[in-house]
Amino acid sequence: MDASLSPSPDKSSTTPYDAVVVGAGIAGLYMLHRLRQAGLKAICFEAGEGVGGTWYWNRYPGAACDFESLEYSYSFSAELEQDWKWSTRMARQPEILAYLNHVTDRFDLRRDIHFSTRVSAAHFDDSTQLWAIRTDQGDSISARHCVMATGCLSTPKPIEYPGADSFKGRILRTAFWPKESVDFVGLRVGVVGTGSSAIQAIPIIAEQAKHLTVFQRTPNFSVPAGNGPMNPDDERRVKASYADLRAREWDSDVGICARLAPETRRALDVSEQEREAEYEKRWAAGGLYFYCSFVDLLTDKAANETITAFAQKKIREKVKDPVVAERLVPKDYPFGAKRICADTGYYETYNRDNVRLVDVKAEPIREIVPEGLKVGSEIHELEVIIFATGFDAMTGTLLNIDIRGRDGLAFKEHWNEGPRSLYGIMPSGFPNLYITTGPGSPSVLYNMVLGNQYHVDWIMGCIEHLASSGLTTIEAKPEPESAWRDTVNAIGKMTLFGEASSWYMGDNVPGKPRVVLPYLGGFRSYKKICDEEAERGYPSCLIA
Repeated sequence: MDASLSPSPDKSSTTPYDAVVVGAGIAGLYMLHRLRQAGLKAICFEAGEGVGGTWYWNRYPGAACDFESLEYSYSFSAELEQDWKWSTRMARQPEILAYLNHVTDRFDLRRDIHFSTRVSAAHFDDSTQLWAIRTDQGDSISARHCVMATGCLSTPKPIEYPGADSFKGRILRTAFWPKESVDFVGLRVGVVGTGSSAIQAIPIIAEQAKHLTVFQRTPNFSVPAGNGPMNPDDERRVKASYADLRAREWDSDVGICARLAPETRRALDVSEQEREAEYEKRWAAGGLYFYCSFVDLLTDKAANETITAFAQKKIREKVKDPVVAERLVPKDYPFGAKRICADTGYYETYNRDNVRLVDVKAEPIREIVPEGLKVGSEIHELEVIIFATGFDAMTGTLLNIDIRGRDGLAFKEHWNEGPRSLYGIMPSGFPNLYITTGPGSPSVLYNMVLGNQYHVDWIMGCIEHLASSGLTTIEAKPEPESAWRDTVNAIGKMTLFGEASSWYMGDNVPGKPRVVLPYLGGFRSYKKICDEEAERGYPSCLIA
C-alpha cells in the first residue's frame, strides 16, 4: 500500500468496510440502499453538502428533466412509486432534488453519507486485497469493494478565456449555481454556450434582464419540452399499471414509453405524408419522444436527413428574423448526433428586443475584460457573465481521482487512449472496482434513473456471487475488456454520431482521445449481454 494512504490517527477506520460508494446521486443512493439490504457495512462520500448529484449542483434557472417524471424515478419500491406525487410532467430541479432527499430519508441513508467530502485517492492493496480510500478531509479507510457512482456530467470544463480576474461584474456557472436566487433585473447579462443548460436558462434570464447577449459557437437542435402540470388522469393510469410500464422500459432502447412508444418502422419505409405526420405528433408530444420517431434515424443518413430538415423548418418558423434564424439552425451535423435538448420558449426568446445572438465561431471570444467580453475587436459590456460551456463528460471525474489498481497500475494510464472496461462497469487490473453508467455502457442515452438502477443491481450480483462462492475479488479479463471496447467502436462506426463534434466523442475537451464514449447498440441488447454474463457465472472476469 502507498504510505500516503496509511490510516490517519484522527480520522480513520481500523475495521475495513465491505464497500465504499463515491457519490450520493441517483446511483450512489441506490447502491448504498442495496448494500444495506444485504447486511453489508458501507460508507458513501459526497463532494456536495447534500444528496442529489447532478440535481444538487445544477440549480440554474429553468433546470428540469427532459424525461417524464413518472418514468424518471426509481422502480425498486412499488410503495415509493405509488406514494410520491409529481407536480409536473417533466420535473424541475427543485422537485427532483426533493424526491431524492425523500428517498434518502425514507430509507435512512443519510447516516452513512459523509458530505462535503471529495475522494482524492483510491489505491488497491495487493497484500490485503482491499481498497485504501483517502479524502480531501483527511479520512482514510479501507474497503473490499469500491463503487464509483461519480456521474457522467459532474466535472465542468474550466473557463477557457483569459482575464476572468479582471472582470468588474459577476461570473456565474450553470454547473455551480449559487443556492440563493440570482436577480437579473436591470442588468446586462451574457450567456456563453448554447447547450442544454443554456437552452433551459436563457428564456427565464431574458424575461428579467435589461439586455441578454447569447454567445453561440455551435447551434444545437432543441425540441419543445411540452412541460406542464401533471395530468391526474395520466398519473392514475400509470400508477395503476406501473409494473407493465417498467417492463416495457426495461425492454426498450431509450427507457421512455409512458406517452408514446419508440417507433419500430424505418423512416423511408413509409410515405412522406406518414413520416411528416409522425414527426408532427412527436414534436407536439414534447420531450425526447421526437428522438424516437423512427428506428433508423441515427444509422441511415438519408433517413436522418428527413428529421433534420423537419427540425430545421421548425426553428425557422419560430424565429422572426431570418438572419438570426439561420444562425440558430444547425447545418453541419445530423440531428441526434449531438445531445438533443428540450426547451420552453428557447427559439422564441430571440424575437425579444432585449436579446442579441452573437456568432463566436465566425468571430471568437478573445478574452474577458473589465467591462465584459471581447469578441474580435468588439467589447460587449456586461454586468453578469454566465458560462454554460459543458462538461468533461463521462471520464473527467474518474480521471481526477488518483486510482491505482494491481501492482500500482494508474487508472489514467489504463485509459490514456480512451476508456476501456467490461460493459462500461468493470476495468481490468482493478479488482472490485465498479463504475455506474460509465463509458462503454448506454449511459446518457437511456433513462438515467433506470440505467443506474440496473448497474447497481448488476454490481450487487457480482458482490453476492463472491460472497456465496467464498471468493474475494472480481475483475474484467483483459481480452474480453478489449473485445468490448472493439464492439463499442464498431457499433459506433455504424452510426452517424461520428459526423458531429460532440462530448459523446470527447471532442469538447482539448487533448481528450476521440472515441465513441457510450455504447450505441441500445439498452435492450446491452441488458441481454450483461444478464447472460451474470447467468453464466462471469466467464469474462477473473475471480479469486
